[in-house]
Amino acid sequence: MRVWVVAPALLALAGCATGSFTYVESAPPRPVPEPETLAKRLMAMQPDWPKPRRLDCAETGCVALTFDDGPGRHTGRLLNILRARDVKATFFVVGEMVAAGRGAQRVRQMVADGHELGNHSWSHRQLTALSKSRIRRQLRRTDRLVRSLTGVRMRLMRPPYGSTDRRVAALTRHRGQAQILWNVDTFDWRDRVPAVVARRGARAEPGSIVLMHDIHRTTVKAVPGLLDRLTRKGYAFATVSELYGRRPKPGKKYEDDIPPLAEDRR
Repeated sequence: MRVWVVAPALLALAGCATGSFTYVESAPPRPVPEPETLAKRLMAMQPDWPKPRRLDCAETGCVALTFDDGPGRHTGRLLNILRARDVKATFFVVGEMVAAGRGAQRVRQMVADGHELGNHSWSHRQLTALSKSRIRRQLRRTDRLVRSLTGVRMRLMRPPYGSTDRRVAALTRHRGQAQILWNVDTFDWRDRVPAVVARRGARAEPGSIVLMHDIHRTTVKAVPGLLDRLTRKGYAFATVSELYGRRPKPGKKYEDDIPPLAEDRR
């Protein structure tokens, strides 16, 4: 018996000519996993992120570089710089930025490169000015989006503007997230001069948490110089969790006793 294979285009022409034709449907495509199922698969691959490294900050002078408000247009370049120098950092991401443009691609790259992720709210609202339900929504939406994209459950959060209170502490404790502030402010959002940003960040001491923003081109340009300065001092670069040598306690506000940097007049 001969089996004739007729191209779909010929069948379509035949159908137009006769007014009807018999269409034999092929096997249905494999269904796309639901986001929750995809997240579970990812979590099975990386249940606790980032993976631990052999880095003892109690013996080695460690500094934690942190970047807020992204991912943005310049985050990809920053990730390339950090990857080339084998430097790990902590990124406090904003949900709206993750959902926009190449945000999803960027957070996946952060995870693939071994950086730590933290929640910086959905739309960068001052949490202390919101109701409990709206605070919860700001954090929950970002948590869910990042987890669906990467499988990572964020254990850290940074309140926008560093503004926190008892309600924010209680909600973050309930969500299993520590509040991470900073003690070295580069003021990169105000002073868009790479040399100034690098000089301020380089005055960090062992145990410092340095605040920067990866949404600014000038900040990204400052990073190589900052890495050079801190490396010459013999410092190692750690994530926030590595800096404390353990998983930070949910709800607790973490900031070192080192005061914020004064204006650099030199």
